[in-house]
Amino acid sequence: MADKKKSDKIEREYIINLRREFIKKPRYKRAKKSVTAVKEFLIKHMKSEDIVIGKYLNQEIWKNGPKNPPAKIHIKVIKEDNKVKAELINAPEEKPKEETKKRKLFKKSTKEEKTEKPKQVDMSLMQKQEKVMKEEKKEKKQEKVPKNVDLKEQKDKK
Repeated sequence: MADKKKSDKIEREYIINLRREFIKKPRYKRAKKSVTAVKEFLIKHMKSEDIVIGKYLNQEIWKNGPKNPPAKIHIKVIKEDNKVKAELINAPEEKPKEETKKRKLFKKSTKEEKTEKPKQVDMSLMQKQEKVMKEEKKEKKQEKVPKNVDLKEQKDKK
C-alpha cells in the first residue's frame, strides 16, 4: 500500500441537482447558493477541501442572473494530487499559460513601436492641417474680393 502514488488522476462525471439546495434561499441569493452547493457536493464526494470551479461552470450557473440558476448541471470532475477541478462536460479546454506569456512579450514590443510612430505621424498631420488651413484662408479671401467687385459692377450697370 505504501507503493501507491498520490499523483493518481481520478476523473468522474456528475449530475448535480441544484434546485434542492437553492430553493431554501431567497431568490436574490440563489446562484450564490448554487455555487456553494457544488463545492459542498464535491467536498463530500471527492474527499478533498481544495476545490476549484471552472470558468465555464461558473458562467453556466450565473447565465440567467442571480435569481434563476439552472436546476441541474452536468459536470466533469478531475482530482489530481488532492486538488479537485470541476468543469462543464462539454467545456473547451483552457490553453497553457506559456502561450499567453509569448503574447505579452509580443504586445510589449508592438506598444513601443506604436508609441514612436504616432509622434512622427502626428507632426506630419499637424503640418498638413496647417497648410490646409492656410489654403482655406487664402481661398476665402479670394472669394470675397470677386463678390465685392461683382456687386460694384452690378450697381454700376443699374
